[in-house]
Amino acid sequence: MAGSDFADLLSKNLHRDKLLQRTTAGIHKDDFIFLLDDVELKRFGSQGQQKSFLIALKLAEFQMIQEHKGFRPILLLDDIFDKLDDFRIQHLLGMINKKSFGQIFITDARPDRSKQLLQESGTDVALFKVDKGTLKAISV
Repeated sequence: MAGSDFADLLSKNLHRDKLLQRTTAGIHKDDFIFLLDDVELKRFGSQGQQKSFLIALKLAEFQMIQEHKGFRPILLLDDIFDKLDDFRIQHLLGMINKKSFGQIFITDARPDRSKQLLQESGTDVALFKVDKGTLKAISV
C-alpha cells in the first residue's frame, strides 16, 4: 500500500474511528504470513520463536524510523520477557543496552524477574510500579 493510499484509508475511516475510539483500518488489521525454514511461524513456531520474531520485527521498525526520520523513537516493549528463555532475554538486553537506542519503556507482569534481569545486565534503569492508578518508583 502506497503512503498516499494509507493516508486516504485513515482519513476515510476517521469519523468511525473516533466514534469507536480505536483505529479500525490499517496495517494492524492485515494478516501477513511469515515463514521460518519454509514453515508458517504462526502455526508451527514455538511461542519463544514467535516472540523472538516479533521482537526482531519491532527492532527493525525502530532502525528504519531512526534512519528515515533522523532521530531515535521511544521504544515500547510491552510484556517483552514473557515466553522468552534466559538466553534470549540476556541477548535482547545486551542489544538494547547499546547507545544506539534512546529511551526504552519495558513492561512486565513479574516485576521481581525484570528487576533481577535488568540488574544482571548492567543496564542503567529506573523502575516504576503502577499501583491503584499511581506511579511509584522502585529502588534498584
